[in-house]
Amino acid sequence: MDVSIIETPQLGDRSYLVHDGEVALIIDPQRDTDRVTTAAAEAGVRITHVAETHLHNDYVTGGLALAQELDAVYLVNAADPVAFDRQSIVDGETITVGALTVKAVATPGHTHTHLSYVVTHGDEQAVFSGGSLLYGSVGRTDLVNPDATVGLTHDQYASVRRLTVEADPEAALYPTHGFGSFCSSGPATGAGSSTVGEQLQHNHALTDPDEEHFVRELIANLTAYPSYYAHMGPANTEGPGPADLTVPQSLDPHELAHRLQAGEWVVDLRNRVAFSADHLAGAVSFEYGNGASFTTFLGWVMPWNQQLTLVGSHDDVENAIRDLSRIGIDSPDAAIGTDPTQLAPGHPTRSYPRVDWAGFLTQRPDTDTILDVRREDEYANGHLQGAVTIPLHQLITRMDEVPAGKLWVHCGSGYRAGIAASLLERAGHDVVHIDAAFGDAEAAGVPVTHG
Repeated sequence: MDVSIIETPQLGDRSYLVHDGEVALIIDPQRDTDRVTTAAAEAGVRITHVAETHLHNDYVTGGLALAQELDAVYLVNAADPVAFDRQSIVDGETITVGALTVKAVATPGHTHTHLSYVVTHGDEQAVFSGGSLLYGSVGRTDLVNPDATVGLTHDQYASVRRLTVEADPEAALYPTHGFGSFCSSGPATGAGSSTVGEQLQHNHALTDPDEEHFVRELIANLTAYPSYYAHMGPANTEGPGPADLTVPQSLDPHELAHRLQAGEWVVDLRNRVAFSADHLAGAVSFEYGNGASFTTFLGWVMPWNQQLTLVGSHDDVENAIRDLSRIGIDSPDAAIGTDPTQLAPGHPTRSYPRVDWAGFLTQRPDTDTILDVRREDEYANGHLQGAVTIPLHQLITRMDEVPAGKLWVHCGSGYRAGIAASLLERAGHDVVHIDAAFGDAEAAGVPVTHG
């Protein structure tokens, strides 16, 4: 058995190509399926089966489109009320994929109908656990319904134990979530690989002998998750089509200016330093080249189902279109270029100050407001003395609560503060972007109140 890992670090997820050297099974494919077919071509194998561990909450699946493209068998839990044809699979059912034996194991917890797959090839065994057993933790249990969270957390506790019975300790473990995904919970590790036996020794979901304690602790440590998650389950239930990754023709400068003047959402992909120094009035900053942050925060912050116009280099626009397709944001328009004065000649440009902690200490009058745009749990664990908190993902809907006067905006790293500063300036506020890590504030001499 050979397993190829297809990483999606932008969302903290993994897909898997599992094969015997000739035929292959794909587990939890992302919507940009060209990466999957490329991996299969490089391995010299034919994909005959596509399987989902669950109806995903954090991305739009590519499973249906891939199965239709390749005329492959599409395995989805029989209990999932999907609106498309698939081959139903149930707990305990075994199928063969070439020389591989694939057993479905019901592992509810992350969702009610979650399945894991135990794949055997000779003496080798691997477990594809989706959002059940992760490296160091488990998938979060609060994404289905608030009323179901306690029950699902109890289910999760039992499910991971069942996996340790169904699989050998030496079995390699391949979760879908847990690599920075908001679908993970608890102390998920940064490990790149593990086995079922290692998790038996170190995973808190398996080492905690008190089920009630585990349930209380996991639920108490669940934090906010992106609002776009609400749209992923319904999309996956209906059956999403293939992604359109085409880069559109660049907008005419007059059309771009018109959209800005009309208050449409124009997203500047350049780095936050360049944006703060010079940008088109009315544009907002979502720096593209920042790992996992772009997709998550754009999907979390921007109003859903409104036309977006991306502004940036061809490469950044192309990559952003791919990333956004994974969360169901399709067909954005684009203005290709990085010089604001050339993109929309005659349209006004803006800028705002950007400082580090030293600049904050020396330039900020005591009467100016400090605005912390981190999550509420981050603020509760420690914050600048006197800071007002409005989390970034709530900022657009709570703009009427923003204090008057100059705002000194900060977050955990500077990335979210850059987005927030652009949104605030767009709304008419006077802003200063504190582009610095919160963890460095106290050492720089900034007074911090600890939670």
